[in-house]
Amino acid sequence: MINLYGMKSLTLFVFTFLFFSFITNHAQTGSASNELRKKHFRLNHHGVALDGYDPVSYFSDKPTKGKSELSFEYKGIIYHFTSIENRKKFEKNPEKFEPEYGGWCAFAMGENGDKVEVDPMRYKIINGKINLFYNGILGDTLIPWNENEKELIPKANANWNMVMK
Repeated sequence: MINLYGMKSLTLFVFTFLFFSFITNHAQTGSASNELRKKHFRLNHHGVALDGYDPVSYFSDKPTKGKSELSFEYKGIIYHFTSIENRKKFEKNPEKFEPEYGGWCAFAMGENGDKVEVDPMRYKIINGKINLFYNGILGDTLIPWNENEKELIPKANANWNMVMK
C-alpha cells in the first residue's frame, strides 16, 4: 500500500533537490561565462574594456574616454562612460554597444583568429557593432579589412566563437 504522505514528502524532496541543483548550476555557468569573457576580452591593466573609451560614444562618430566614476560592469567586463545618459543607454542594451571580438582587431580575428592589439580610435561600425583595428608600425588593418570585409566577417565570427568555447 502506498503511503500518500510519504509520496508527497518524496516529491517535495525531489523537486527541492532539482530546483537547487538548477540554481547552483546556472549560477556557476554564469560565473564561468564571466570568467571566460574576462580571459578573452581585450582589457587594460585595470580590467576595463576599450582602454576606458565610452562604447556609446563610438556611435556619435567621436570616441571619447569615459570616467571611472561612471563605470558599469556587464557580465564581468567593466566599461567607462562620459555621461550618465550614455551609461543608461548601455545598461538598456549592452549587446548593442559591446565591441565585436572582445575588442580585439577585427582584421586579425578574420584573417587567422589572432587576438591583436588595437588603436581604439581606429574603428568601423559594421552591422551596428563596434569593430576595432590595429593601426601602428606594421600598418593600418582597416585598409585590408575594407578590401575583403565580406569574406572576413564570417571568418572573424567563426574564429571568435572558437575562442569563446
